[in-house]
Amino acid sequence: MAGIELRSSAFNDGAFIPRRYAKEGEDVSPDLSWSGVPEGTAELLLLCEDPDAPTGTFVHWLVTGIDPSSSGVEAGQTPQGGQARMNGFGESGWGGPLPPPGDEAHRYFFRIYALPEPADLADDASAAEVHSAVDKQQLASGTLVGLYHR
Repeated sequence: MAGIELRSSAFNDGAFIPRRYAKEGEDVSPDLSWSGVPEGTAELLLLCEDPDAPTGTFVHWLVTGIDPSSSGVEAGQTPQGGQARMNGFGESGWGGPLPPPGDEAHRYFFRIYALPEPADLADDASAAEVHSAVDKQQLASGTLVGLYHR
């Protein structure tokens, strides 16, 4: 399977996410850019999740229907053509990192998936439901991991 390169000017892969993007900061989504979207992609899907959350994997951002010809998104914006879905805070769109105080750094996986057809997901889809839907049909994907602790 081909890979999509996913990057951010806000933080490097494996580095700490600046407080600006956290729930306790300005709570704006970081800028992202991507390249290597394969031909035959009908839509891109963007997911940010925290697998270290005490209650199980927590969805911080889920956007479906992203234009496959797009190459990124500015900080605080929704990707071109995308529909922001419900996050784990019960809000539509980005919900920044907010791990429990004193926890070791949590990992935040930003993933972009190239899909050959639109994803069939409920507005409040869980991380497991997203993975189940995209793992069966993805053409390519890319991952960027950020860290955060309080």
